[in-house]
Amino acid sequence: MRVCHKHVHPVSDRPTATDVALPPALPYPDGWTALAFSAELRPGTVVTRQLAGEDVVLYRMRNGRVRAVRPYCPHLGAHLGLASVEGNELVCQFHRFAFDADGTCVRTGYGTPPPKASLSPLPVREVNDVVFLWRHHDGREPDWEIPSWHRLGGQPLRHVALEMPGYAQDVMENSFDLGHFVTLHGWPQGELAAPVEFDGVNFHISMLVRETFPLLGMREVEVEVDGHGLAVLHTDVRTPSLGLEICSLVMPAQVAPSRMQLRQASRFVLAEPAGLPPALARVVSRSVTRLMAGLMFKRNLEFTSADFPIWSTKKYVSPPRLTSGDGPIGAMRHWARQFYPPDHQAHLPAAAGPADQNNQDNRDGLGARR
Repeated sequence: MRVCHKHVHPVSDRPTATDVALPPALPYPDGWTALAFSAELRPGTVVTRQLAGEDVVLYRMRNGRVRAVRPYCPHLGAHLGLASVEGNELVCQFHRFAFDADGTCVRTGYGTPPPKASLSPLPVREVNDVVFLWRHHDGREPDWEIPSWHRLGGQPLRHVALEMPGYAQDVMENSFDLGHFVTLHGWPQGELAAPVEFDGVNFHISMLVRETFPLLGMREVEVEVDGHGLAVLHTDVRTPSLGLEICSLVMPAQVAPSRMQLRQASRFVLAEPAGLPPALARVVSRSVTRLMAGLMFKRNLEFTSADFPIWSTKKYVSPPRLTSGDGPIGAMRHWARQFYPPDHQAHLPAAAGPADQNNQDNRDGLGARR
């Protein structure tokens, strides 16, 4: 799907050149990062992705398991993004050294005994039809996990991956920026349905929105947003009067200084119409959902893409000059401190605790309930 903005590009196996020089205001965040959709990694596939300024090689073995390794062969340094998968082994193109599922070299291209050499594996998870990689500045093993959400509907996951200048934190912070939903996205009305909840590496936002639908007029929309680290937003958008539910994932990846990739995926479901026999109601719901899915995904992406020109050209301002109507941005920035190295946290507020700042920002937020 094409997105019309000069700084936004499709994601390829190699990063595109930076075309906007944003100041490197934020370090690379720790935690899980989405680097591919499951559908991109069929058995036998090898892809190269970038994270935190370094290449990562992802591949799926013939038994279906996904592996992630550092990119260079321990033999003579060939890039493993050019390798092939034979059975469950990754085979380097240069000298056909083969590495088993554990990364151990098991044979050479000469039929000679393999050297004591291994690949450098990286923690990887496949959750919600997405492949996530773990990275931490001090090399620690994963200490939290991406939750598995419900599978909404039976249609395939629709997804897109784009690359642009910007910061992963700005994407996550967007959910707290209540004011921009009116000024940039054109919501006629919106409010927090409850105070924002922070729980360790997670947060939850609940909003009520009144949105205008073509030919259908103004409808109330319920929005539930769950964030996990600085890696993924999971959004459920329900329009009860239409029986429509949209489940979306928005996942930024900081691939280089001041440059990110953005992956977005959605599923849609339409409630079974009342008054019909159950079997017929299911058929009608699935058929209409299938017909609407492309249009709804396009609309969903258009909503997000309104932020692309902002993300790809804005400067990260710290401290921000917040005002009434902004939403709990200060609380979010305090919470986000945990995902950065201790010696790079000066750009984030430390004066107020998350709860105190959150309560104040909720009182100042757009239409927050009293």
